[in-house]
Amino acid sequence: MAQNGEKITFKGAHRQTLAGRLDLPEGKSRGVALFAHCFTCSKDTLAAARISSTLAARGFSVLRFDFTGLGGSQGDFANTNFSSNVEDLIAAANYLRDSRGAPEVLIGHSFGGLAVLVAASQIPEAVCVATVGAPSDPAHVIHLFKDKIEDIEREGRAEVSIGGRPFTVQKSFIEDVNAQRMKEAIGNLNRPLLIFHAPLDQTVAIENAGEIFAAAKHPKSFVSLDTADHLLSKRSDAAYVGDVIAAWAARYLDDAETTAQPLDE
Repeated sequence: MAQNGEKITFKGAHRQTLAGRLDLPEGKSRGVALFAHCFTCSKDTLAAARISSTLAARGFSVLRFDFTGLGGSQGDFANTNFSSNVEDLIAAANYLRDSRGAPEVLIGHSFGGLAVLVAASQIPEAVCVATVGAPSDPAHVIHLFKDKIEDIEREGRAEVSIGGRPFTVQKSFIEDVNAQRMKEAIGNLNRPLLIFHAPLDQTVAIENAGEIFAAAKHPKSFVSLDTADHLLSKRSDAAYVGDVIAAWAARYLDDAETTAQPLDE
């Protein structure tokens, strides 16, 4: 099934303009998905683009967007944190609700995986959630700039290097990630959960997937990504994730549609 794309903008949680892209199927949509990218990444990373395009080819409409201060979105990254990412996701869901239909499938890569787990409770139309290479705790990202922690604590902020790019991190970011109660959020998800993780992931260890799985209630599923790297840089790995999500989500969307139909008398 062919697909096409459409650039869009919408207002984020703090009224800044966020840049997004809708990957659309050719013909009637089977469902609407919302994709959250990894920490300091963008909607145009290989994983985000390839998973979304695969889902579109399988008949889904997918919105991927840049969080505040990243990619093409307005705002200052230094003023963002995990909670603001969750708020941006809710703003994206509100945009979809008013334009294409509320998102029924939430997908998050790495740090974005934790964000969709928390945002789900505030997106009532979300039927199911999938995470890809997600840490079990948002504080996991602190290790990326652990050599700057003392500077951030002392000065209130510091410039750090993540993936070879400079970012300013404030003390409030560290306080915010440390304040999250992820086990509680995962335990109260109340939606089918699909967890993807690569056993050899060098960025987020496989043990994180086990902790998310243990905290979640059924129905929950785990899919091993074998030799994939954290960023799913190999096209076939990202396409595989998209294909599996499409097949898995379709079951729950079909169940939801059947439940919504009145019974024949």
